[in-house]
Amino acid sequence: MDRHNVAVVGAGKIGGMIAALLQGSGDYQVTMLDQSVEALSALDVPHVTTQALDVSNLAKLTKALCGCDAVVSAAPFFLTPVIAQAAKDADCHYLDLTEDVASTAEVERIAKGAGKAFAPQCGLAPGFVSIAGHDLAKQFDSLEDLHLRVGALPRYPTNRLKYNLTWSTDGLINEYCNPCLAIEDGELTKVPALAGLQNFSLDGVDYEAFNTSGGLGSLCETLKGKVRSLRYLSIRYPGHRDIMELLLKGLGFINKRELLKQVMEEAIPATLQDRVLIFITATGMKDGRFQQKSYSHVVNDREIMGKHWSGIQITTAASICATLDLLMDGKLKAKGFVKQESIRLDDFLSNRFGRLYKNNGSDHETPGHRLAA
Repeated sequence: MDRHNVAVVGAGKIGGMIAALLQGSGDYQVTMLDQSVEALSALDVPHVTTQALDVSNLAKLTKALCGCDAVVSAAPFFLTPVIAQAAKDADCHYLDLTEDVASTAEVERIAKGAGKAFAPQCGLAPGFVSIAGHDLAKQFDSLEDLHLRVGALPRYPTNRLKYNLTWSTDGLINEYCNPCLAIEDGELTKVPALAGLQNFSLDGVDYEAFNTSGGLGSLCETLKGKVRSLRYLSIRYPGHRDIMELLLKGLGFINKRELLKQVMEEAIPATLQDRVLIFITATGMKDGRFQQKSYSHVVNDREIMGKHWSGIQITTAASICATLDLLMDGKLKAKGFVKQESIRLDDFLSNRFGRLYKNNGSDHETPGHRLAA
């Protein structure tokens, strides 16, 4: 079978793993696009073609995408509209990882009348958590509350924040600062980040969770009028929220985000030794009784295809690769705007990339060749 030609935009930590998974599967030929020659040179993925390109230039990007079956964006959110437009102009499928609400609205606008699929927000949160949360919601006759909690946490916290940098610092700061979409008392609304503190324990470990922006994706629109309370919260070790609130609100860093980024990247070490914790709870009526159901899952950092990857890299890259696979297998609609919650959880977890959410600890994990649809 001929390989699918896929362009991956953004040669960072997540883009690198996306390229490795797709190229390593044997079913995709990947071209990595990035304006940084240095980032492309550092890409350690065999048989991937690289091209240095100003991806903010619509004409040049469109030309680079011509002949591609799909483009996968692991680029910053502010590049989302131009990459989506280039995908439409080049007539290829579009997938991204953005958490930004305005950028996603632009993708939905661009998708109108498109001949190919446009699937934004295909990462962990938004992304997989929307799939799992929607699956839980469908198990009720009527839904009261649905709370989605996700955290990428260091396995060995040693500092006062009990946190290490595991992904984009810009993304982390934005989710602590920007208003958060939610449903309260059945109405779509916005709630402040860092508010809504919850404390809970899983497997004998204490955690806290609080409102952060961007994690719900299109789930708010999908469940509007169907749930009394819908919230997305980030999970941290206890005490983290109070320190971040002091920095952002008490010391005014909410208005000095670039300075906060510099401080955090100089003071907080990054780590690949992390775990991604997903904890979703739903309450509602089922068979005439008021019930609660929960979904809990942990993904640890580990070696895949002979290379060590962090938990946040694994979950984010596996999600968008699984979505692409399902699209190519005909299990998702092939044109127009695609919501993550339209993906069946069973289809996701049985997909070769979705199965990477399981922790089997093998040094030789590989997504393998496509199974027959």
